[in-house]
Amino acid sequence: MGALSTVQIEANPDLFETSLASTESRHSLKRVLTYGTFDLLHYGHIRLLQQASNLGDYLIVGLSTDEFNALKGKTSFYSYEVRREMLEALRYVDLVIPEDDWNQKRRDIEIYHADIVCMGGDWAGDPRFESLKDICDVVYLNRTPGISTTEVKGRLAQ
Repeated sequence: MGALSTVQIEANPDLFETSLASTESRHSLKRVLTYGTFDLLHYGHIRLLQQASNLGDYLIVGLSTDEFNALKGKTSFYSYEVRREMLEALRYVDLVIPEDDWNQKRRDIEIYHADIVCMGGDWAGDPRFESLKDICDVVYLNRTPGISTTEVKGRLAQ
């Protein structure tokens, strides 16, 4: 018996965009888009993704790449590839795309036909998200009290 091989499937935005109905007729699925680093995946992340998923039919997660995190002054414990694999394993997440820079959000909304962008409540009022309200709904979700990646990293360092 031969060894098992792994097949990796990446979303091709060009094919994805042309396979969808025109924006005039719109698609039948309500698509939700959120962004984050999702390092040291914890129950606060899971609850946020569950809430985001409940806003629509299809959840797209823009996952910050290691390079983008470096530009933001962040270092993840897990690599982008590992964080992507963990998110893809969650039943709430339908598609994971790379987040490479702050300015790609409008383009992602257009490519993936997102109806809603949602973020944790700590982003409420941020112009990077408020400026998207002309092309989609923007929703801020409550964070789970008592848990954050920063807190987990701090506790692990003790």
